[in-house]
Amino acid sequence: MSSTVGAAAAPEAAAVGPRRRRATIHGAGLAYEEYPGVGIPLVLLHGVGSSARNWQNAATALAAGGRTVVSVDLPGHGDSDASGGDFSLGALASAVRDLLDHLGLDRVVLVGHSLGGGVALQFQYQYPTRVGGLVLVSSGGLGRETNLILRLAAMPGSGMAIGLSLNDRTLSAAHSLRSRARRMLRRPELIGDQVMERIERLASEHSRASFLATLRSVVDHRGQRVSALDKLHLAGSVPVLIVWGRRDSIIPVAHGENAHDLLPQSRLVVFDDSGHEPHRRDPGRFAEVVREWLADSKL
Repeated sequence: MSSTVGAAAAPEAAAVGPRRRRATIHGAGLAYEEYPGVGIPLVLLHGVGSSARNWQNAATALAAGGRTVVSVDLPGHGDSDASGGDFSLGALASAVRDLLDHLGLDRVVLVGHSLGGGVALQFQYQYPTRVGGLVLVSSGGLGRETNLILRLAAMPGSGMAIGLSLNDRTLSAAHSLRSRARRMLRRPELIGDQVMERIERLASEHSRASFLATLRSVVDHRGQRVSALDKLHLAGSVPVLIVWGRRDSIIPVAHGENAHDLLPQSRLVVFDDSGHEPHRRDPGRFAEVVREWLADSKL
């Protein structure tokens, strides 16, 4: 198997934008965005309730230098099917493996945000020979603590509460509030399009069920249920880049600092002005940090 997609493509091909694709694997559809390029591919994995679009600006910046980039809609997210309803980290990692097989990619660098970081760590545990490097962005699976809202959402009965609170009237009110706040405060980035997209998806019973099933596989009322800390040493000599936002209110930056201490081969970069999504807050800087790390790691 090859380790590139469209290896003959010129670096500037990425400027055209990603190719939106959909693969049928074991009877289920898995959507992804492909930026053709060269070199060991970067495979981007999003957080819970999100999609490949969460990576769009960062992926474009990463691909601008000619690097192959593949951004995945994990099962039950974005335009991907639920794939049997198993949303455990093991099942999600297996789905990523199946997509890599479909694309003919034998070795990649996994870039995972939040839940996607947990999936990347699980993938490395299950398929170590397929991983050339790991980029963990505000990653799950590195400690117990997490945001109270996520803990409440993981509790029984939360689906009914969310369903009752999100209807045509409340969605219309949210759009109106967003427009007024943007206009009065003159901040067009306030309540971004992706935030509204996530709210609207939660109004869908099917999307809400996938979101809650995925969340409950990794979070309960006490915090994160799954930890990779006891298996971090298995990463061995695999280069690891850890990126975090100093103002992260979802998963504390201390998780990243602790993981860095446990991984001698890792590099930690903290974005002081960012919260839980440093790759969205400053995609240009994020891409620059990743490119520098790739070069230093000879990837």
